[in-house]
Amino acid sequence: MFILHIDTGKAMRGGQWQAFHLMLGLRAAGHKVRLLAPAASLLLLAAEVEQLDARPLRLAALPAAMAGIDLIHVHDARAHTLAALQSNPVVVSRRVAFPVRRSPMSRWKYGRATHYIAVSQFVKKTLVEAGVDPGKISVVYDGVPVDVPPESADRSLVVALDSNDPGKGKNIVEQAAKLADVAVHFSSNLTRDLPRAALFVYITNLEGLGSAALLAMAAGAPVLASAVGGLPEVVEDGVTGLLTSNDPIEVAKGMRRLLDDRPLASCLASCARKKVEAQFSVDQMVNETLRVYERILA
Repeated sequence: MFILHIDTGKAMRGGQWQAFHLMLGLRAAGHKVRLLAPAASLLLLAAEVEQLDARPLRLAALPAAMAGIDLIHVHDARAHTLAALQSNPVVVSRRVAFPVRRSPMSRWKYGRATHYIAVSQFVKKTLVEAGVDPGKISVVYDGVPVDVPPESADRSLVVALDSNDPGKGKNIVEQAAKLADVAVHFSSNLTRDLPRAALFVYITNLEGLGSAALLAMAAGAPVLASAVGGLPEVVEDGVTGLLTSNDPIEVAKGMRRLLDDRPLASCLASCARKKVEAQFSVDQMVNETLRVYERILA
């Protein structure tokens, strides 16, 4: 099988990491992959380091990039638009939780795709509400690496995501931290910081799934997350973490509860790690995506 992946993002965010892990997994399973991404994008650079077939995304280069491929897998909205103009089967990964636009252009584009991969049942619901046939939608959860044991001698940080996106709730975390009398480390490198986290706080207005929460769970960090979008499919309240409203007072209460009750925090973190191993590994994400491809090409 030969799959062309297209991503138009320049940063290395959750969607780009998922595309990267997927391409490596497909190659390891014996399939051919090719990536088109913006020149100097972090995903393109990471793919080149791994010696994947990675090419700068240019409209003029599309015909040559299409040679020999079986299907196209796109990972963001602009890539979806580009692929809608092609004749090959198109798989669209939908990771965002906001409603699909209702414009004529959007209806045309969403009618062109062969199949959709939604990262959560919540995201699938938004696609169905937009008029996409449920039979054209598969839910494939994001996957995170689980090969490193979540052990650390120093778990002293309260970690939150460092993001300028106003929807990611940094200001709410800052308010809650003052109320809880907690120093928060806003991380731009979760892979480095989560193994030292006594708590990961993930506050957001809307979320397709929450790969950052999955990374924390895999790293053995207790999670306090917003009860929005697809996050409750990852964080089961009182079992694999705690869910909260986005009220700073409630977030502060959740922070203090997990920091003050370490047996509870340890139990939640242990159950969360097991859930990630069972449902949210990279291998599982790759295998379920492959099954989608095989159904389409069959």
